[in-house]
Amino acid sequence: MSTPAASAGEVAAHLFRHEGAKVVATLTAHLGTHRLQLAEDVVQEALLRALQLWSYRGIPDNPAAWLTQVAKNLALNALQREQRWNDKQDGIAAEHERWLSAPPDTMTHETFADDTLRLMFVCFHPDLSTDAQTALALRTLCGFSPAEIGAAFLSSEAAIEKRLVRARQRIRELALPFVVPDPHELSARLSGVLHTLYLLFNEGYKASTGDRLVRADLCHEAIRLVTLLTQHSATQEPRALALLALMLLNAARLKARTDDAGNLLRLHEQDRREWDLAMIQRGIDCLHHAAQGGVLSVYHIEASIAAMHCLAADAAATDWPRILHLYDQLLTLTHSPVTAMNRAVAVSRVQGPQAGLAALDAIPQRAVLEISHLYHAMRGTFAAELGQNAAALSHFRQAAKLATLPAEREFIARRIEEVEAAPDHFQ
Repeated sequence: MSTPAASAGEVAAHLFRHEGAKVVATLTAHLGTHRLQLAEDVVQEALLRALQLWSYRGIPDNPAAWLTQVAKNLALNALQREQRWNDKQDGIAAEHERWLSAPPDTMTHETFADDTLRLMFVCFHPDLSTDAQTALALRTLCGFSPAEIGAAFLSSEAAIEKRLVRARQRIRELALPFVVPDPHELSARLSGVLHTLYLLFNEGYKASTGDRLVRADLCHEAIRLVTLLTQHSATQEPRALALLALMLLNAARLKARTDDAGNLLRLHEQDRREWDLAMIQRGIDCLHHAAQGGVLSVYHIEASIAAMHCLAADAAATDWPRILHLYDQLLTLTHSPVTAMNRAVAVSRVQGPQAGLAALDAIPQRAVLEISHLYHAMRGTFAAELGQNAAALSHFRQAAKLATLPAEREFIARRIEEVEAAPDHFQ
């Protein structure tokens, strides 16, 4: 045993994010997709045992191997308790038992990687509903809790639990093969995989629940899974490389997004010396390779916007006209009100805050945005820049009512203080 028990919870949480999905995938590879629930259950039980045992025994020298072996033992015990084996099934059970009894070091990194890739495509089988696909992948591949998935879906934890149960039942009914799809099926299934990993990264970049604004562990888990896709010949597509570029370019700025107290820092307030230059260069390289394809995806454009920010020597040197052009392209692809809202920032930087407000007013689906604190904070910012202090305070106070994270509320409180301290202007 190595590290003291005081950090057992942190190590177990790390394993849940980084190793749990790998072990679920490898167990499912040997037990079959109809036993996905069993694989998830035994990994969960192994993690609970880790929390209980490591707190007073200490953390083992190889926590991942410990987790793998305990999960395999639990799966073997579950199979041995079943009494429904016929002669043919006895042979299958014996094969399972031989593998489950093998030491964990017989599984290589390649085994884990291939099994995880296959499990991605099980989660995104076209016979599963879109909501079921995303919820199952976030739970099984990424270690999201039902509560976290509920926050992403604007749904309750109980509803997500039911959705997951139905998805696993559907997998059993379909007897889905544990394989990477054939080329003619791959493109549509890959779209779902990439979108869910995009959601995973975004949840880490700006968490929807909890006390922390940034959850770097989720961002790096998303990067790990997309990297896996870009390294496999079947899924090494330009859009996957573009998504990886986007993640790397944004993750390079994670450390600078908050101050020592956890307060949110706007882009122009960040210390660019804290940006990860090696990660930025890796992102630029990925974006260059992604440009080799003939299709322009949303990920290509978003990565290009991120690159413009990363390559600017300082905030004043940011090429806002180019960024506005990229947002115009993005909006033609997505028609998303959130994209239109973000575009308004670029409009304000190029044409002034009054134009920014006009761009917000011109969004057709503006009602969708009015439940977001970001929308009101943006209007407050533009109004403050115009010297319209009363309007700015009104918008910031509405944003404060809608903000859910402590860091968001603190950020808005600072904006309110700044406006209240500013000299009055003609309204």
